[in-house]
Amino acid sequence: MSPLRLAPLTLLAATLNAAAASSLPGPEHSLVTLPAFVVTATRAPQDPATLPLTVDVFTASTLQNGPALTLDDALRRSAAFSLFRRTGSLTANPTAQGASLRGIGPSAASRTLVLLDGVPVVDPFFGSVAWSKLPSASLERVEIVRGGGSAAWGGTSLGGTIQLISTALLPDKDTPTHPGPQTSGSASVTGGDFNTRASDVTATLVAPSARDAVRIEAAAFATDGVRLVQAPGPIDRPADSASQRGQLTWQRRVSDSATLTSTARVWHDTRGNGTPYQKNASDERFVSAALRGRPANGPVWSCTLYAQDQDYSNTFSAVNAARSAETPASDQYAVPATAGGASAQLNWGEPDDLASGASSLTTVGLDARRVEGETREHFRYVGTAYTRNRLAGGTQSSAGVFANHSRALAPGLTASLGMRLDTTRNTDGFRRETVLATGADELNQHYANREDRAFSPTLGLAWRATDTLTARAAAYSAYRAPTLNELYRPFRVGPVTTRANPDLSPETLQGGELGLAWETPAHDAGLRATVFQNDLADTVANVTLDATTREKRNLDSARVRGFELGGHWSPFALLRLDADYLLDDARVVSGGPGATALDGRRLAQVPRHNLTLGAAWQATRSLDLDLRAGWRSAQWEDDLNTLRLAPSIRLDLAAHYAFSPRWRLTLAVENLFDTATETGRTSTGVVSIAPPRWSRADLEFRW
Repeated sequence: MSPLRLAPLTLLAATLNAAAASSLPGPEHSLVTLPAFVVTATRAPQDPATLPLTVDVFTASTLQNGPALTLDDALRRSAAFSLFRRTGSLTANPTAQGASLRGIGPSAASRTLVLLDGVPVVDPFFGSVAWSKLPSASLERVEIVRGGGSAAWGGTSLGGTIQLISTALLPDKDTPTHPGPQTSGSASVTGGDFNTRASDVTATLVAPSARDAVRIEAAAFATDGVRLVQAPGPIDRPADSASQRGQLTWQRRVSDSATLTSTARVWHDTRGNGTPYQKNASDERFVSAALRGRPANGPVWSCTLYAQDQDYSNTFSAVNAARSAETPASDQYAVPATAGGASAQLNWGEPDDLASGASSLTTVGLDARRVEGETREHFRYVGTAYTRNRLAGGTQSSAGVFANHSRALAPGLTASLGMRLDTTRNTDGFRRETVLATGADELNQHYANREDRAFSPTLGLAWRATDTLTARAAAYSAYRAPTLNELYRPFRVGPVTTRANPDLSPETLQGGELGLAWETPAHDAGLRATVFQNDLADTVANVTLDATTREKRNLDSARVRGFELGGHWSPFALLRLDADYLLDDARVVSGGPGATALDGRRLAQVPRHNLTLGAAWQATRSLDLDLRAGWRSAQWEDDLNTLRLAPSIRLDLAAHYAFSPRWRLTLAVENLFDTATETGRTSTGVVSIAPPRWSRADLEFRW
């Protein structure tokens, strides 16, 4: 481009910068920079420039300033992130909210591990993620590790790891104390279309000694909801929902080098699923305790314990072709499940020294988790009542040891080696079906106990070639054990019944990636490109047997490969533009015996193209705007690639106006142009859709 063509752009940028400088108070309104270290990739703080893996880091302000109402929708700014199907947690059934990265086998069971401060938040029975139970106002940042290279976490991290990291409660021990308790927090109220209303309060109290701190969080949400099908009939109703969440966190400095953090959470969620009969409800009670120490000399250490108890209920129906009547199909009246786990780890080394080429980082540890659950449901509706009862479930125990070592081979060149050994035991598996009228057994099966082992190594290099250019290469292996739901529970959706399979083997992945990242020293522009390939063995899929029957089966092999390109640019200090693109080719290589019809077909629910665009602009001292756009190409609903979901595009906008440093008003519109996004399609032609245009206003007060 010639200097004459550049001149108008330069003049425009200079004018806008001058205007901003005269109207804004200072650097606190600049865009938030990313933290110096990330912890999710290797379970220890590490400079992103020394990691061989692709990592997204979103600060809390970035997510909260966006137009999305829910956390999972906010994470869609990463092109690699998706939930099962295209709908989000605002309308999706909680058991269908499995997270996926890079299109690695999206399903209702999450193939991406989701953590809150190092503790798994996946459902013990279904393996999905209930996003409405997770706090957002108290988050500091979210880290997303794309691909299976974060195998240090084990199990569900087959396709990557997402960690939500809370803001620290206690100040640094060297921070001067103040007389009297220190309080801070926020409160917000929300109102919007479809009678949407919500409230959220977060309050933190730090004792005068700065040795104790407490955070209380409470949130409530309700909406009358939207219709879920494209051509609703007389039987269809808006999918209303309501949820309440409360969390208490206490942190105590037990010594100069050790801190104890205890958390308790309760959550309740109820939803209508689009017809009068179909409803579901979820309850959870959760506690955890984490003790962390950083002695002056010696390794940093941590120990974590957690326990989770939950219940779930759901009703399903079959709707006639005219959508004028429904017939009960099953009443899943209770799904009690518990989970408990523990972890311990040691870290040696200083990440600052590693980045400068003078040291190494080592992490070793172990973790264990035990899950127990069963489904209790009535089925086979005849006349006016159910005639059968089903109990099915079991116990799954897993334990693993891991080690990661990163070493500076030369200034700017870092090698990483990781390994993890896991064992998973499925015990007490059973399925019993009885005749309700007589109590007689119609089916009574008890499955043999099974134990599987997996070794997951990771090897990578990161080369800081210049102050602005970094090259990365990684090879890795990962695994995922089937959930209790996949192993033991058959289910029916509409006219299609999907059989469970107690003989399912764990999924395994072998993959690798190559990447380049460029960023200016001032961080006002950056570009990142990655190519990857993942070969999966024994992928669990819903395999079509006939028009009304599917079965959970292991496919022999599948391949997911693609290209990622992302970047950001700040043409002037208070405007940031960003883009993220994913080209994803996800195909079945070999379906195996009984599934050869799937050979060469694309994996269901994986679009070939996914593009996100965004612009964040601090227009004046009081007003800032955030615009988000997303486009996804067509994808297949089913394994045989016969049910096509059309491409989707949407635009979201949020405007924030600060009346004062404490008061802020947000006006947001999701799906601004009211475009229709297909989220599901049946063989009978019923098309499910995502929500239409949805506007809301939010008033927030901070202290």
